Amino acid sequence: MDRLTSLRVFREVVEAGSFVAAAERLSISAPMASKHVAQLEKSLGARLLHRSSRHLSLTEAGQAWYEQSRRALDLLDAAENAIGRKDETPRGQLKVSAPVWCANARFADVLAGYRERCPEVLVDLHLENRKVDLAADGYDLALRATHEPSPALIARPLCRQQFHLVAAPACIARGGLPVVPADLAKLDAIVPSYVSIDGLALKGPDGRQAPLRLAPVLRSDDTTLTLHAVRAGIGMSFLPEWLVDEDIAAGRLLRLVPDYAAPPVTLFAVYTSRQYMAPKLRSFIDFLGERLGSAPTR
Repeated sequence: MDRLTSLRVFREVVEAGSFVAAAERLSISAPMASKHVAQLEKSLGARLLHRSSRHLSLTEAGQAWYEQSRRALDLLDAAENAIGRKDETPRGQLKVSAPVWCANARFADVLAGYRERCPEVLVDLHLENRKVDLAADGYDLALRATHEPSPALIARPLCRQQFHLVAAPACIARGGLPVVPADLAKLDAIVPSYVSIDGLALKGPDGRQAPLRLAPVLRSDDTTLTLHAVRAGIGMSFLPEWLVDEDIAAGRLLRLVPDYAAPPVTLFAVYTSRQYMAPKLRSFIDFLGERLGSAPTR
């Protein structure tokens, strides 16, 4: 059997969740699809799938093989697209890493719009406040909010994101409403453990820099938990505007020292190479740039 065809059959079986569905997509019989995967397992000397009458799941070896072979097939597909041997329809699974604070209605609307435009792409979105290794962890793309992206990666700026110091009325009732940045030390604070706030300064209306000094009572590596803790009155925190704009408008949270602000960060789409970009990756980045406000690639 053709090894490349077997790789494509295996990918379809994993993404479709069954041999029957994969066979229908590829216009082959289910027994033939099963033979392709069995031949692949024989050549590798490892079981790739756990099979039962109702369920398929990847083994540890199967997961590793799927991630690597999927990327290899994507490169081949992109190469075919580049020389005009295949149409440019985006399709397949797109593995994306993004900050936890992308779990909001605004970003969900963006995903809904992309789904409508590219229905054959399965966006596999992982929300985590850590810098993943795109190549080692098998990611196609990462969204990162930073002032300076890694020079080892291709980075396309998407939009600016402002972080606001916010607190619930219950927190302010305990420590008082701060008027200037120095008053912030009187309030309890929730500090993210995935970023450093040492040396962070707020810029005032006169252009002067005011050092930010906080009194932490809670640290968290999860932005969603931090938001709920702020709403519960545990303390104030720096949170992205995408998460707190509605709370501020409704009066559930108050923006502290609004005349002072930290420098905004830029949300970048970062990926490993411009060569042989699969249509699914290119279409997703372009759509984010279109919906969020694109800028030239660094």
